[in-house]
Amino acid sequence: MWPWGHLAVGYVLYSLGVRARTRSSPDGWNVLALALGTQFPDLVDKPLAWWFGVLPGGRTLAHSLLVLVPTLLVLWLLARRWGEAPRVTAFGVGWLSHLFGDALVPFLVGSRRELAFLLWPVTPTVVYDSQPGLLWHLANVSLSPGFLAELALGGLVVVLWLVDGRPLLSDLLALVRCRREWAGRSG
Repeated sequence: MWPWGHLAVGYVLYSLGVRARTRSSPDGWNVLALALGTQFPDLVDKPLAWWFGVLPGGRTLAHSLLVLVPTLLVLWLLARRWGEAPRVTAFGVGWLSHLFGDALVPFLVGSRRELAFLLWPVTPTVVYDSQPGLLWHLANVSLSPGFLAELALGGLVVVLWLVDGRPLLSDLLALVRCRREWAGRSG
């Protein structure tokens, strides 16, 4: 799955979950935590596998439920002390949705071997003959039905984000306005 596909799946799940629970739109700073969570597994595993050769593949350490569960539990317990548990929850939803997105196709086609990354290192991950990097993947994009579906989902998520009131962007714009006002008063 491409980064925007992971972000889209995570945002839909999170936004609908927040709306069902609170009857309101997601908080902007929680959306930032969610967005980071949706990309986190690839930001950890791909460089460690492709560039540094520390991991056997691009879906290992941060793609494993055996790492996700204890890590999120510790983060959530720490964040709860400072009243930041909602941010860790958002990050966790993003991280978990990433794993869901990566596991969906192998699950649907019945490729249990491809799902082994979910329990790495207990189960060995699939190691491909070559570990091409991001530029190789971008250069070899094909307009397959899956790729086009991810682009369409990304477009639909932009609409949902607009309906939600542009969380995070609205917060950042408010910070810029406050900073300009403060600079105008002190200058």
